[in-house]
Amino acid sequence: MKITGNKLYQRVAASVTEGIEAGRWAVGTRLPGERDLADEYKVSRPTIREAMIALEMQGWIEVRHGSGLYVTRRDHGAGRREDALNFDVGAFDLIEARILFEGEAVALAAVSITDEQLAELDALLEEMAADDPNEPMVIDADRRFHLAIANATGNAAIRSVIEYLWELRVKSPLAANMFARARRGGVTPRVDEHRPILAALKARDPNAARNAMRLHLRGVVDDLLEATELEVMERARNELDARRDSVSKRLEIGSV
Repeated sequence: MKITGNKLYQRVAASVTEGIEAGRWAVGTRLPGERDLADEYKVSRPTIREAMIALEMQGWIEVRHGSGLYVTRRDHGAGRREDALNFDVGAFDLIEARILFEGEAVALAAVSITDEQLAELDALLEEMAADDPNEPMVIDADRRFHLAIANATGNAAIRSVIEYLWELRVKSPLAANMFARARRGGVTPRVDEHRPILAALKARDPNAARNAMRLHLRGVVDDLLEATELEVMERARNELDARRDSVSKRLEIGSV
């Protein structure tokens, strides 16, 4: 099945819920794996991941027993399906846009950045290198680092676009949820990947700056994919441990 239109993850999620409501997948049924769904809908695995997380957030599906995603409910009521899928921008779409805009912004900044702006970026890297990378100040320093580069382009429109993309991290429910999952999985700002960006800016090298920024942001995509997958695995392990404890207690009762 090939789908078209805006926000692919929403269209995939809508198709899955239609399949649930039509009886293709009954309550308790295991959904196909990510690769199979990606092949069926002719989309990437990140798109499938966003669709599944959106559906999980709304209670359509859940992780169960370490074997995958299962249908939990068949009918959410009239009009509920469209409300459930209106989650706006997912984290992977957001980062894809950042690769496009911030990649070109940093190349432009490389030919116009001032010594004072470079000093500001140096100071922000020091903040990002704090002992506890989960501290809110570190995350905020990461945001300010990228916005400072946008500001160094000298183009107010470019800065506004990049500011908007960063705002979507918290304003879009799906993106905010995915980044929160990543933080729970130990994903923190990639400080070491920011250093080549700054080095390229200091060298006034647009191509090196563009490549360093794109490499950094593609690393964020990899982190998100791994973190959301590991979260599923961690839930499965917790459920398995709980089940083992329950069985152990039952066996102890039987041996008294």
